[in-house]
Amino acid sequence: MKQVQDYIRTIVDFPHEGIMFRDVTTLFADPRGFRMAIDQVLHPYAGIDIDKVAGLEARGFIIGGAIAHQLSVGFVPVRKKGKLPGRTISQEYKLEYGEAIVEIHEDAIKPGEKVLLVDDLLATGGTAEAGIKLIERLGGEVVSTAFIIDLPDLGGRRRLEALGKEVLALCSFEGG
Repeated sequence: MKQVQDYIRTIVDFPHEGIMFRDVTTLFADPRGFRMAIDQVLHPYAGIDIDKVAGLEARGFIIGGAIAHQLSVGFVPVRKKGKLPGRTISQEYKLEYGEAIVEIHEDAIKPGEKVLLVDDLLATGGTAEAGIKLIERLGGEVVSTAFIIDLPDLGGRRRLEALGKEVLALCSFEGG
């Protein structure tokens, strides 16, 4: 029987030489694989009090929207700077080469709301940490973080766990 990682293709040398890109679009394109992934992310949260699902741009929107639908809760996009139309708050974070900024609408999460943060892949954890900070600045509580793929060699899981956050990943791949 196929497992989630069997639906994920690896593209060598993308976007730069030496990178093994883990492409979830093949997982999303397969109805059985996509349902399997969403069901496996949902399972640990059955019966857990969650008010919103926050998805990190861009593949986190696909996963997060499906999970929010299944949980019958709202979805909140965490987007790159300048992409949201309303009033936002911003969080800067470091990339391997340089810095980036993500934003969230300032009214997207109410104080005390419990939020599940999702994305397709956990690498260094910088984007996820920025998302956590935004949610917490609005008074939300990140009850857990969930990813399809973990790249453990890049330290993202350790980074998020050091913040006291639970990390769920459906599969992992060694190397960057």
